[in-house]
Amino acid sequence: MKTISILHYDAFTEQPDKGNPAGIVLEGEKYTEEEMQKIAKDVGFNETAFVLRSDRADLKIRYFTPGHEVNLCGHATIATIFALKTNGHLSEKVVFSIETKAGVLPIRINQNKQSSPSIIMKQVTPQFKEFKGSRHELADVIGIKESDIDEKHPILYGNTGLWTLLVPIKELHVFSKMAVKNDLFPSILKEIPHASIHPFSLETYDVNATMHGRHFSSPYSGTIEDPVTGTASGVMGAYYVTYVDEKWKNEPIIIEQGQEIGRDGRVTVLVAERKG
Repeated sequence: MKTISILHYDAFTEQPDKGNPAGIVLEGEKYTEEEMQKIAKDVGFNETAFVLRSDRADLKIRYFTPGHEVNLCGHATIATIFALKTNGHLSEKVVFSIETKAGVLPIRINQNKQSSPSIIMKQVTPQFKEFKGSRHELADVIGIKESDIDEKHPILYGNTGLWTLLVPIKELHVFSKMAVKNDLFPSILKEIPHASIHPFSLETYDVNATMHGRHFSSPYSGTIEDPVTGTASGVMGAYYVTYVDEKWKNEPIIIEQGQEIGRDGRVTVLVAERKG
């Protein structure tokens, strides 16, 4: 039997047991795809990341939920890079690339002598698609009233690495009442049945935050809720500058998530136009 070394890091927080937990296997080359999937299921976190060699980038990361492999995971990427850096695997390099199934993405580490290093990852170019399903049925599967959905902003599928359905909610207090039926998601999300659902609000707990969200997992992932979501936060930022206020382009957008389940975390998103 192989000895498996699995690291546990909480991303998007500086407090223990807050933010989003990720499993990290630094020696991913040791395991087959089937073994990776079993390890992720046994770990039970929303994602477990496996580090491998790459002939296209500085390193390769594969991400597994307990149910299946996904193309990209924001919090597991941040956690993995932090683990590699703090365990001495990245020497003094601060700019490098990672190969994922969503593409080759650049990473930057900003050193700070006063605190932990900050890690910046670039996500893929945002995509949006129309949701054509029933608003009433959508409200029902996340345990709210149809009248709780904010009609001033569109319900859209968004993608900066993974597809999620962005659902604007009028008031913050609604989030604590949500009770999801994940198994029904595919029947409601007919355009993209494997998508997750990501309700968000412009009301926030933290006066310094721009948006608040919760993230409910696709039933295929084997989990119910993701505490603080990197890829969904990225597409939330893109949604904000596209459909809410374009003046926030090139300005830091702070996304808060996790308060309802005791895993409070923050993600800072910067939306900029591609150069060249």
